[in-house]
Amino acid sequence: SCKLFFPNDPVKIVKAKGQYMYDENGRQYLDCINNVAHVGHCHPDVVKAAHEQNQLLNTNSRYLHDNMVDYAERLSKTLPEKLCIFYFLNSGSEANDLALRLARQYTKHEDVIVLDHAYHGHLTSLIDISPYKFRNLEGQKEWVHVAPVPDTYRGLYREDHEDSVTAYANEVKNIIEQAHKRGRKIAAFFVESLPSVGGQIIPPAGYFQKVAEHVHKAGGVFIADEIQVGFGRVGKHFWAFQLQGEDFIPDIVTMGKPIGNGHPIACVATTKEIAEAFAATGVEYFNTFGGNPVSCAVGLAVLDVIEKEHLQAHATEVGNFLMKLLKEQKIKHPLIGDVRGSGLFIGVDLIKDQAERTPATAEADYLITRLKKEYILLSTDGPGRNVLKFKPPMCFSMEDAKFVVDKIDQLLT
Repeated sequence: SCKLFFPNDPVKIVKAKGQYMYDENGRQYLDCINNVAHVGHCHPDVVKAAHEQNQLLNTNSRYLHDNMVDYAERLSKTLPEKLCIFYFLNSGSEANDLALRLARQYTKHEDVIVLDHAYHGHLTSLIDISPYKFRNLEGQKEWVHVAPVPDTYRGLYREDHEDSVTAYANEVKNIIEQAHKRGRKIAAFFVESLPSVGGQIIPPAGYFQKVAEHVHKAGGVFIADEIQVGFGRVGKHFWAFQLQGEDFIPDIVTMGKPIGNGHPIACVATTKEIAEAFAATGVEYFNTFGGNPVSCAVGLAVLDVIEKEHLQAHATEVGNFLMKLLKEQKIKHPLIGDVRGSGLFIGVDLIKDQAERTPATAEADYLITRLKKEYILLSTDGPGRNVLKFKPPMCFSMEDAKFVVDKIDQLLT
């Protein structure tokens, strides 16, 4: 059940640095996929922090240690003030599972609303709230409700709709009303701040605020999953949920993948009220390695590098340049239906037909296979597997952007 990139001709990678990966023959590949190596593969500062702390102490979190406190404090500076309690874990899946437990304990409700095509992790609890997975397994549980993706390109309400924000938020409101009629109660609205597996979607600004209003009214909480898109990837903000506007604050934020640049660390940030309700059960939450000294040293090093190398500003600059180049290709090649994104989170929606917007699945697959022969690693996503997804390490450069788009142009031509 293990799937490789390029299964017909897999690549054996033995080394990586920055935005480049190297195979066993020393050939250099440009990595446009790897959002886990957030500040660049094998970043020397991150490697050094792990190595130095490893030589001093690596133990479970039953002891006092400055790294954990320092790290929580540093993270808190990036978030709205009310998100001030931190739980450290090992993976994004663990973080989302804990977020679910926090929401249920706090609200005393069970039901969860998710977006269609969402993916929140590989634990049983998360497969249950991931339509991307459960549609191919035993199906939808009665406590799970699926709302349409706020996709203004190929969704229910498109760019020509007079108020797509309200229309999409009303879909959530209707789901809540229907659930209440059946005697169900909503614990949480669980959403990726920018749906990734759903096709690199950028929800219209104001959507989260309106949804949160309906969810809070129903006694539920709003959970923002930042596992793919946090830590400055979107450029102008540190967190992707901040694209919605300053007036929006989630109740719970989950972090993973880029948080440790490839080291297994994750985090859940929440409010005092939610944390206190969780603690009130008297059942302790203990995670053997969550928040261990090495993980926290790595986490601190990642934050240092983001700051020191101005990676947020870099993501904005390079992302804007990449989007500009891709939009020029859109004018030239009718196969490109839409180019969307923020910072270094970009989707290129390939279509067979401009009017119908039919996903060009085979063409997308052909393109990434051919790009690999040009030593460029790119992948597809979306329900139709037709969206080219760019989530490269944040050190991705202007030259890299031009190189990739030139190759895409050649292949499409």
